[in-house]
Amino acid sequence: MANHKSAIKRHKQSLKRAARNRAARTRVKSAIKDVRSAIQGKDKNLAQSALTSATSILAKAAGKGALHWRKAARKISRLAHAVNGIEAE
Repeated sequence: MANHKSAIKRHKQSLKRAARNRAARTRVKSAIKDVRSAIQGKDKNLAQSALTSATSILAKAAGKGALHWRKAARKISRLAHAVNGIEAE
């Protein structure tokens, strides 16, 4: 570990940030899983509400820098496309 006071502080901050980012990514994965399970069950209303929640979680993660904004946009787009395709089947 670092010896200088400033380096010790930076190390502590990096650990805190890493934990925060890990938690944000976990929330994102859980939200996506909820939407996909609703899509599998062909429940349009549940899928719509799960998508709304997932969109918010993805946008927040992208805004905080835990996830790249383009990756978040891509995931939102693909999930929305899948949810909109439910009643077409």
